[in-house]
Amino acid sequence: MQGLSLKSIKKNPALIPLYVCVGAGALASALYTLRLATRNPDVTWNRSSNPEPWEEYKEKQYKFYSPIRDYSKIKSPAPKYDEE
Repeated sequence: MQGLSLKSIKKNPALIPLYVCVGAGALASALYTLRLATRNPDVTWNRSSNPEPWEEYKEKQYKFYSPIRDYSKIKSPAPKYDEE
């Protein structure tokens, strides 16, 4: 297919920014998906070592960007099930 080999890119250098933008977008989406899989409190990878992983996020900020609130100073309204 024309435009997919190095030889045709040398012939048509206007395609280089297109490949750079598509490659950067694919890399950014893959990294964001990886971040969601590792940092999101809804995802649990190892239940045996931590049976209640959502308890770790009571006073943590897990949003990507929050310019309005500082979640480290806000007390969580979640109920405490381990206390009697």
